[in-house]
Parts: sequence; C-alpha cells; structure tokens
Amino acid sequence: MLSLHHDKNSLIPHNKNSNLPLLIHFPWQTVSLLHHKPRYESSEAKCTYLTSTARCDPQGYMNYLYFFYCVCGNYPALGYILLLMWLILLFYLLGNTAAHYFCSNLEGITRLLKLSPTIAGVTLLALGNGAPDIFSSIVSFMDPDTNVVGLNSILGAAFFVSCVVVGTISICVGRREIIIDKLSFIRDLGFLLFVLLVLLMIIIIGNINVFCALAFTSLYLVYVLVVSIGHFFWKEDEKKGLIDVCPPSCSAKAFSFQATEHGDLETSLLNSMAEMDESIEGRRADEPNSIKSYFKITSSTSSCFHKILYLLDLPLYLPRRLTIPDVSGQKWSKPYAVASAAFAPVLLTVIWNSKRKEKTTEERMVIYLFGGLIGMAFGTVALWKTKKDRPPTQFLCPWLAGGFLMSVVWVCIIAEELVSLLVSIGVVLEISPSLLGLSVPAWGNSLGDLVANVFVALQDEPGGAQVAISGSYGGPIFNILVGLGLSLLLSSWAAYPCPLVIPKDPTLFQTVGFLVGGLLWALLMLPCRGMKLDRVFGCGLLTIYLFFMSLRFAESLGLLQLQ
Repeated sequence: MLSLHHDKNSLIPHNKNSNLPLLIHFPWQTVSLLHHKPRYESSEAKCTYLTSTARCDPQGYMNYLYFFYCVCGNYPALGYILLLMWLILLFYLLGNTAAHYFCSNLEGITRLLKLSPTIAGVTLLALGNGAPDIFSSIVSFMDPDTNVVGLNSILGAAFFVSCVVVGTISICVGRREIIIDKLSFIRDLGFLLFVLLVLLMIIIIGNINVFCALAFTSLYLVYVLVVSIGHFFWKEDEKKGLIDVCPPSCSAKAFSFQATEHGDLETSLLNSMAEMDESIEGRRADEPNSIKSYFKITSSTSSCFHKILYLLDLPLYLPRRLTIPDVSGQKWSKPYAVASAAFAPVLLTVIWNSKRKEKTTEERMVIYLFGGLIGMAFGTVALWKTKKDRPPTQFLCPWLAGGFLMSVVWVCIIAEELVSLLVSIGVVLEISPSLLGLSVPAWGNSLGDLVANVFVALQDEPGGAQVAISGSYGGPIFNILVGLGLSLLLSSWAAYPCPLVIPKDPTLFQTVGFLVGGLLWALLMLPCRGMKLDRVFGCGLLTIYLFFMSLRFAESLGLLQLQ
C-alpha cells in the first residue's frame, strides 16, 4: 500500500536533511521504525516523520496514517474508533454492492444467456458469491507490499468457512441427525484438497509464470466439468433432493437451488446482506421512484429508528444508485436509469484522472468534458428509449453490460480502499500483513457465509443442510482458483517475461497445513459417523481453527517462536 519515492541509485529511501527512520517493507512483514525509537513516541514527532521524511502514497484515496498520527495525534482512542467504524462501513459497502448490484446484473446476464442452473451456479453466480474476496485479492496483488494480505485473506477465508462455518452448522443441526450425500461431499472436499496441494507446490517453488498461473486458474473449468457430468448422471438423485450439484454458490449468501417436483432447479438470487437490509431495500422498491419518497414515512409503517436508518443509508445509497444501471423489475426506476446512464461515464473519468496524477489541468479538463458529453448522450438515449412503468425489454444487453461494468468499478474502489485501510491498521498496531489477512478481511468477508449457511441448514426444507455444506466447500474452491488465480495471472502478466515472485512467508505453510488438517478431519470423521452432522464433528473443526488462530496470535505477540 505504501510506496516510498526515492532516488533510483539508493537502495533505501532517505532525506538528506533528516536522520529520521523510514518505513521498511519486508516480503512478509511491514515494520515501522517509528514504534522502536523512543524519540518518536509523541504524535507530533510521528506526524513530522510522515510529512517531512518520506512521501507515503496510499493505495486508496485516503491517507490513513496521516489521519491517525496528524489529525487524531493527540487523541489516539478517537483515531482507533473512527478507523474501526470506517472499516466496518467498508465491509458493509463491499458486501452490499456485491449483493444488490453485482449479483443483480449477473442474474440478468444468466437469464439473457439462458444458462442452465448448474452451469450458472458454478460460473456467473459463483462469481457473484465470491466477489468481495476476489476483488479484494486482485486489488491487494496490485502492490507488492500488500500481496501477502491478499494471499492470506483468501486462505484465511477458506479456513474459516471450511472449519468454523461447517463446524457451526454441524453443532446447530446435531440433534436432527441429518445425513448428507457422500458422493458430492467427497467430490467437493477432494477437489479442494487437490487445489490446496497445487497451491502449496506454487508456494514452495516461490515463483510462477503467466502460463502456470493460467493453468492454475483453468482448474476451475475442470471442476465445472466434473459438476456438469455429475448433474447429467445423477439426475434421478437430484430429483429426490439428495444431491446438490451446484456447490460453489449454494449458500444463501448469493442464491439457492431448490429441487422442484418436476426435477428442475429454480434459481433465485438471495443474499445475506440483502436480508439484513430487507426493510430498507424493500421500501425502495415499493415506494415512488424519487428521492422524496425516502422521507414519506408514516408512523404506522415505520418507527423513528427506521427514519434514522433511511437518513444514514441515503448518502451511501445514492452515489451507487445514480451511477450503476439497474434493470431488475423490482428496482426499476426511469429517473435513476437516466441518471445512471448519464453519470456513469463521469465517474469513470473522475477515477481515470485520479489515477493519472502526472496529467496537466488542461488534459484533465478535456477528459472531464469528454466524459460529460458521453454521459449526456447516454442519458438522452435512456430518456428517449425507456418507459416509466417497466424496464426495457429490447437492447437489454447494453444495460446489463453497463450495470456489470459499473458494479465492478464500485466493488474495486471499495476493495482498494479496504486493503489500504487494513495495511495502515497493520502499521499502526504493528500487526504483520499475514496475520492481518488471516483475520480481519477473512472474518469480514465470511460472516455472510456463516449467517446465511447456518440459516439455510436450519430450515425444515429437505436438502438445506446439504446445500449449506456443499456451499461451504465449493465456495473456497472458486475463491482460490478464480480469485487467487486471477490475481496471480494478472500479476504474472504484468511481470512477463519474468516470473512472478511469491512472497516468502513461512506462516503460509502453517496456514495450508492446518487447513488441510481440518479437511482431513472432515474426510475421515464424516464417513466413519455415517455421514451424519453431529456435535463431535463440529467441535473438532472449531477446535482446529481456534488452536491455529491462538498459535498465530501467540507468535505475533512474541509468546511463541516456531519459525
């Protein structure tokens, strides 16, 4: 995240007029000498260090180190509180944007392409389910100083979901003696083990070229093929609701598959974040399509608490709603559609100019003018071609493509800011990026899986626990192969013809080792217990995860040294 601008003839950046220490970046640990020099204990000295010694450019749009040490220097408690609140808000925005905009457009594309539910489940809708993890990983790999965070966040999320989520589900449904399908369980868990072994080989080798990265990512196509073959040959079992053939996205976090009496699969886009915001989003869909409708709240339908929620959510909702085209039936609004068509190009030009700081004022104005003219043209066409009472039925592809593009832009913006904040928090708290990636982003992006999958498992509908367990193993497969795979592919492409060097982090071997241990526990225990989800199985998984995290925190605090 932090890049130091220095003389290219010098290995360590420096300031000729000062002997102050500098931020030094190691492959697996970010160390700030500020924390180890007694003369820089005061906030004023640390602020002087940041502003006068080295130019620390944040990867995101805000300089959090400057904010903490300079703005909140004399009130560190206030700084911690504000950074924590902003972190929670960014996690909410990341999940909410993926749920209500990214997934919505993916669902429309799926219907437009007339994909079967099975293929849609392991491709486009799986992408919607893993969007926060995927984009966070891609953004973190854009900077060599933050790729450790991305690598550990993907593995940490896989560990959390396969142990904590599966363990919690098993404990919650333990008394019901639910039996899950053995073939689909072995298929998902076995492929996840294979993927982890391939990833372990890459980590041991220490580098990867663009062709190997492409082959690693392409393994997901093999998984899609296996799932499709299973769907073809296990049709009769699927009709009985015994086998779930769409594991990667079968959690309620993105959508669910339910077997009908005719043996077809009905695909419905759900989301745990959407359920949390159901009252807000539902009212947006039902009320008149204007900003004023936000404030038409009667005492019989809403409380003062809901009014506060509307007011707090409005500044978070409007910027995205006014720039992301949305042609879903429930949320259709012609004023918003026209506005999004007009403002989307403007937002793209703003982002383009913010990333091109070397451009002159005249060049920036030309870009703004160009974006504004395109926006006016798109807005005029949208005003002329759309109807007030229903979304367009013709030329639907440009609307869906535009909505998909802008939702990706917003998710990338939020993910970039989230990674920037996480690394800054790591510097402030002196936490290694590897431990930071294993904990905060992994937990934040996986809480939706925990709530949604447990909710699905506790339902009385047949196959609910099967759907939840399959999603808990299929989701990490997608996130590792596609999320981490795309990150490696893009980074190795940028480094071509040289191979991409994988960060030398010894803790990665611990993470993969314990993750494989948790999967082997599941692979051995469930068949031995007749494929029944019970508390013994669930408590074992939770124990493995808690022991691993305790070990990592003990290492971070200096209480234990294993490396």
